Amino acid sequence: MGVVRTDESRRAEIEEFRRMLLSCSGVVLKVRTEDEINHRRITAGNRNEHAVDQKLVCVTSGVSFLGIAIVKQLLIRGYAIRIIVDNEEDIVRLREIENSEEIGGSSRTTSNNLIGVVVAKFNERRSLIEAFDGCCAVFHTTAFVDPSGLSGYSKCMAEIEARAAENVAEACAATPSVRNYVLTSSLLACIWRDSSNGSLSPVVDHNSWSDESFCSSKKLWYALGKLKSERVSWRIAEEKGLKLTTICSGLITGPRYFCTNPSSTIAYLKGGQDMYEHGLLATVDVNKLANAHVKVLEEMNKTGGGRYVCFDNVVCSPDKVQRLEQETGVHINASSFDATFRYELSNRKLDRLMSQMHRCANVS
Repeated sequence: MGVVRTDESRRAEIEEFRRMLLSCSGVVLKVRTEDEINHRRITAGNRNEHAVDQKLVCVTSGVSFLGIAIVKQLLIRGYAIRIIVDNEEDIVRLREIENSEEIGGSSRTTSNNLIGVVVAKFNERRSLIEAFDGCCAVFHTTAFVDPSGLSGYSKCMAEIEARAAENVAEACAATPSVRNYVLTSSLLACIWRDSSNGSLSPVVDHNSWSDESFCSSKKLWYALGKLKSERVSWRIAEEKGLKLTTICSGLITGPRYFCTNPSSTIAYLKGGQDMYEHGLLATVDVNKLANAHVKVLEEMNKTGGGRYVCFDNVVCSPDKVQRLEQETGVHINASSFDATFRYELSNRKLDRLMSQMHRCANVS
């Protein structure tokens, strides 16, 4: 079980990761095997059975487009990071970066400016527990993409993603050091419902949930995968006492995103015409989304978890639709629609949190 990517997209992600490392001075990349991590865990355990690094966090798929942005935000705030990749090919490429003169052996290193990389399988819970051990928090950012699926995301992928999310949540709950868990969900887990239901609220926010049977009947597999992943994560969090936050993100945008992640974009925009006609088509810049991830993690240290909607642009006019079509190469067929939108997207909960933390930062 893993993220199915083309060699071209994998190389693009690794190159983007290299550029990110070069932009952050004083960073050391340490690529470790699972055996090395286990040895370090056992050694630490001899000193302290449940040793926890208060500034060490784990990011699944940390060389993905969103993962890289989250890693950069964490580095800015002085965190040490353990990245999970799901295949040996990425480890080989990352070892090449580690050994390069550009990055390896920097004398400017501080104790927190460290990125460790390990391989772990999302269908092997023990592998995840070992990878998470010693980390105080986990970000799970993975999206599963199947190039053989018509939209890049098949019904099978929805089941695979849900099982992976279940394993990650169970592993977080079983790892003594993990105190907080942040899951990247999708706005699609909030918006897909039968619009003929007159009792639906006109406001779609963190309290809104998509309908699983509706997603299945419309073959909205990407939405179904995100919905089932989030549902199972909340169930485990409640059963196991795991502190969880989920972020329901709009379509991710940013430099080179649509070139490196065409399958995810196509899968998200399936049903794009209906989203637009109901006022539910929204995007978010990857850097804003990454910043939100780190901010909600830091908020979790003071309060419990929660659910947040994250977007920064609602596509609400033919001109905006046209620009999105040009950027993504996906035809949304909304030029003839001109009516009052039935629903209103709201991210007020996240906006309040972000503005509150910004004020606190200015005061300090």
